[in-house]
Amino acid sequence: MEKKTLCGANSYQEKYYFNEDFSELPEEVKNELKAACVLFTEEAGGIITMDFDAEGSLLVNIASDERDYLYDEIEAQLLVRKLLSEKSELFEKLELYFRAKSRLQKKDGAN
Repeated sequence: MEKKTLCGANSYQEKYYFNEDFSELPEEVKNELKAACVLFTEEAGGIITMDFDAEGSLLVNIASDERDYLYDEIEAQLLVRKLLSEKSELFEKLELYFRAKSRLQKKDGAN
């Protein structure tokens, strides 16, 4: 399995994306993820995505348009570190959730 996007935000298009494969998450969690992504793009600009890798680890990825001369890569990296620190408990729980969900799907597929 390759990476699976949980959510993301794009400051250039002013859009937020949430993968409906995770629609069973509590509204509080969805709102917290949305706030984190949107606040990141408001502060740093660019694009942020939260993706699960093949092992079930939650990765925070950032990118920018090469023509965005106002985007500050260093500031964006600092904001990612802050986000990872402040939301570490939530991210750990999301990783456990994703791993359990993946195992159940594999089990159901084997039957």
